[in-house]
Amino acid sequence: MISMKEKVALVTGAAQGIGLASARAFAQAGAHVILTDIREPKEQTQQLKNEGYSVTALRCDVTNEKAVKEMIAYIVSSFGRLDAAFNNAGINSPVAETADASGEEFDRVMAINLRGVWNCMKYELQQMRKQGNGAIVNCSSIGGLIGIAERGVYHASKHGVIGLTKSAALEYAARGININAVCPGIISTPMVEEMLEREPQAMNELINELPNKRLGRPEEVAHVVLWLCSPLASLVVGQAIAVDGGYTVK
Repeated sequence: MISMKEKVALVTGAAQGIGLASARAFAQAGAHVILTDIREPKEQTQQLKNEGYSVTALRCDVTNEKAVKEMIAYIVSSFGRLDAAFNNAGINSPVAETADASGEEFDRVMAINLRGVWNCMKYELQQMRKQGNGAIVNCSSIGGLIGIAERGVYHASKHGVIGLTKSAALEYAARGININAVCPGIISTPMVEEMLEREPQAMNELINELPNKRLGRPEEVAHVVLWLCSPLASLVVGQAIAVDGGYTVK
């Protein structure tokens, strides 16, 4: 069992799916967990409180650098430190050929998936640098490791997350701060359910290509996130860990 007792952990995009499962995993390991999303995840946090866990709900738009700075300041003033962060907030993008995708859609996806991660890392790292320790996991995707036709906007954002992760990991590895990325495959989340409704043929083709022939579960990603934030992963630096049922090793 991984212990996060007396640790403080932040999870963005924590209202559902992988974010909520990761918040639960941190809480089960003994951490005080701050759950944040574009809409304050009050019900989700209350459910975890009812189960006996130590959690706090906050609202934060990760595209707003000032809001992110204020969020980290609040966490530090309230709990004294920040030991772990899972920068998970992100959105999908509709399938479109590169020539047909709109600039507005490109900017929207980049603002959340890439700039949002950068905003969070900037202020998380400022605090962890003061402490001299900490762990950060950024949520990329198999879309950060490979290319798939008509998904260029989303994949570009997720490739960017991996580049940002690797560069920051090199900057802080010798200063007690461990930074990695997790790359989920096709996971049973509200986002994927929406994609299955909107693009059933394309999604079913992807699922049929999975070596394990099933959707992943949010908890299966959460376990990797928790491990990456623990001392057990102390020699894992700047990696992009695929949690994808073998899709990217074909």
